[in-house]
Amino acid sequence: MKLNLICLCAALALFSGTASATEYIYRDLMANTLPSAGCEAESEAIATASKPYNITRYSKTFCQSQGYGWHVEKVKDEGKAACTPCTGTNQGKNQCHLEDVVVTCKRIKPGSVGMLPGKS
Repeated sequence: MKLNLICLCAALALFSGTASATEYIYRDLMANTLPSAGCEAESEAIATASKPYNITRYSKTFCQSQGYGWHVEKVKDEGKAACTPCTGTNQGKNQCHLEDVVVTCKRIKPGSVGMLPGKS
């Protein structure tokens, strides 16, 4: 039993190659989020638009709009809040969204490790 284990380890060591690091392509995107569904007082609307959940959700959407395989690396700038007044029965209230949100997206470089089997 121990001899089989030693032979297996030796075979794995013999046939394993060196693994090179995966290469990535990076892209910075600037986009705007959508306004909130409801009308609120301006301070509450800005707080709703600036929630970390919204920033995370929209940054994923921005990167995924680039195509298959794009993921969020980091959010560089959360942008600034912009508000528009509501009309009708909600007059005096606002809907806010974030403008100029900058997100860094990454994707595995085609042809690097992990993309094509048997090639490095």
